Amino acid sequence: MATWTPDPSFYPSPRMAMQAPPERLAYVAMLNTDNTARPDALGVVDVDPGSSGYGRIISRLDMPNVGDELHHFGWNACSSALCPYAPHPHVERRYLIVPGLRSSRIHIVDTKADPAHPKIVKVIEPEQLATRANYSRPHTLHCGPEGIYVSALGNGGGNGGGPGGVFLIDHETFDVLGQWEIDRGPQFLSYDVWWHLGQDTMITSEWGTPDMIEDGLNPELLLGAKYGRRVHFWDLHRRRHRQTIDLGPEYQLALELRPAHDPTKAHGFMNAVVNLKDLSSSIWLWHRDGGQWAMRKVIDIPAEPADPDQLPPILKGFKAVPPLVTDIDLSLDDRWLYVSCWGTGEMQRYDVSDPFRPKLTGSVRLGGIVGRSRHPSAEGDLNGGPQMVEVSRDGKRVYFTNSLYRSWDEQFYPEGIKSWMVKLDASPEGDLSIDERFFLRFDDGFRGHQIRLEGGDASSDSYCYP
Repeated sequence: MATWTPDPSFYPSPRMAMQAPPERLAYVAMLNTDNTARPDALGVVDVDPGSSGYGRIISRLDMPNVGDELHHFGWNACSSALCPYAPHPHVERRYLIVPGLRSSRIHIVDTKADPAHPKIVKVIEPEQLATRANYSRPHTLHCGPEGIYVSALGNGGGNGGGPGGVFLIDHETFDVLGQWEIDRGPQFLSYDVWWHLGQDTMITSEWGTPDMIEDGLNPELLLGAKYGRRVHFWDLHRRRHRQTIDLGPEYQLALELRPAHDPTKAHGFMNAVVNLKDLSSSIWLWHRDGGQWAMRKVIDIPAEPADPDQLPPILKGFKAVPPLVTDIDLSLDDRWLYVSCWGTGEMQRYDVSDPFRPKLTGSVRLGGIVGRSRHPSAEGDLNGGPQMVEVSRDGKRVYFTNSLYRSWDEQFYPEGIKSWMVKLDASPEGDLSIDERFFLRFDDGFRGHQIRLEGGDASSDSYCYP
């Protein structure tokens, strides 16, 4: 008698997911920056240390159109499908949902037949997104129990404005279902979206509307404290806004959300990219405080003094290089927080066993606006710096790329980023070390951004069991 069984890459708890087999492939969003009109691509990278192709791109899937600006992508389904109330417990982790941040086009990519050579099976055009959800510029997506949640930076009017918000895609038919919010309250700017399934709470953060970010960082908007600085808490079941926390006008660009994976825990971490008073970056902890949510700054990362002659025009007057923390990641055991300092070229590792008192335990420097720190296996200085970071499910391997967003890349690295992807080894004691065998230099004309690992990674899944 035939029986249905869940996808083997789904795990009820993060503890069990940490016992999953090591990933063999990584999927990487590749932005085309060549002057010729070529499309962006999805690269497939061999990450099996026993393979002869280790650390190399083994295939490339070109998008069907030019000008997408591929950014953050993810799986159609994951371990949240095992939640007891999930209406689709037998979907597969089969499709990568790959949005174009600039084009508002969403690509559905099938990895099942040949994971090393995925194929596009459907494209959601921007007109469908605007008609069905009244949004544009899809940015970040996560697989939830009842569908694919996608954050969007802009409205559906095509005018570059807001409000941004969240919409849902069916994770079997890939139809755009519509706007998620029933009552958005004061929320207007959008960026990341995540949740605590065990607390029936969704959290969103803020960057800016398309016309605030697509031509680069606007100094007038930045110094006027107009970029995102608020965090919003929502009733996940009722789809209603419940609470806003304002970090303060000096804290600009409140971006990545990384909630604890254990559903019994009610805390998480977020990065604020720049403090207008001293160019520092900071990490904030959200947590429960009685019947409300609260936030506390738990890490400050200072700017580093620099010769103005070594700085890009946007920074010369400050005589310092800011850390520009643009991404973070949290290991599945909720113990290790990884912090990407895109400006100074540093990847930091913190022990957050006590989330209120993080301890820096490891650090590696590669690239940076001033440092240009080298990789043991690369010739010459590196530019760009640690940006999109992804951690393996067992917590032993850390991968990252060095490009942020095309127009912002040009402001902070005006000579043009030479893009690369590297891997670090993370010891149980807290150290970080560079894997000298793994240095992937992308072809000139492409820049690597978001990474997803075969079978899941530390930021793909959410869990309903501790």
